[in-house]
Amino acid sequence: MHLHKEVDEDLIRKAFDEFLGKIKQLPPVRSAVKRQLRTREIYYLEILEIQDKDILFRVGCEAGTYIRKLIHDLGLKLNTNAHMLQLVRTRVAKFDDKSWHSLHDLKDAYYLYEKENNEEELRKIVLPIEKAVEHLPKIWILDSSVSSLCHGADLSLPGISKYNNFSEKETVAIMTLKNELVCLGDAQVNSEFISKNERGMIVKTTKVFMERDLYPRMIKS
Repeated sequence: MHLHKEVDEDLIRKAFDEFLGKIKQLPPVRSAVKRQLRTREIYYLEILEIQDKDILFRVGCEAGTYIRKLIHDLGLKLNTNAHMLQLVRTRVAKFDDKSWHSLHDLKDAYYLYEKENNEEELRKIVLPIEKAVEHLPKIWILDSSVSSLCHGADLSLPGISKYNNFSEKETVAIMTLKNELVCLGDAQVNSEFISKNERGMIVKTTKVFMERDLYPRMIKS
């Protein structure tokens, strides 16, 4: 973050503290979302170094937070302008900078795969989709329920084989008994509901990942 004028360090640290927790953000003019005021959460905001007008800091935030806008708003709080000099994304969910691969790594791995039919290096870079949901609570479903979810249906009882603990409104990953990701959804109840009931909607499907017709449809007579 680069300030457009020098500001007392105590004022900078005080301003940073005021941006912890829930904040209001108006996305920039050039953005991929509708430009309207929305709430995002800042989990931590740690100043690492202050040198003249430059501030190096680490931030943990809710998905969809605009860091460039955060810096702009911090500058206004300090009665000046501010802009972003550099941004390094160090973590997304369970993925961190220790698992980074460059585009050159990907290009080299693809070359080995294409020219020598060697997919070993490519498999180190292109991971199964299941890796992306390791941090989420899961529900494993019977094979007879897979096809309907692939066509966009919501998950109801019966049809569930086993499950982790989850809370109402929490994002849940729906898995086959072979640990294949079927879809993601928002829990409509908590996990205790499953053990106490025989019927009812459990998860509202939000995003389907598995291709249709990999599992046969359940035929009703």
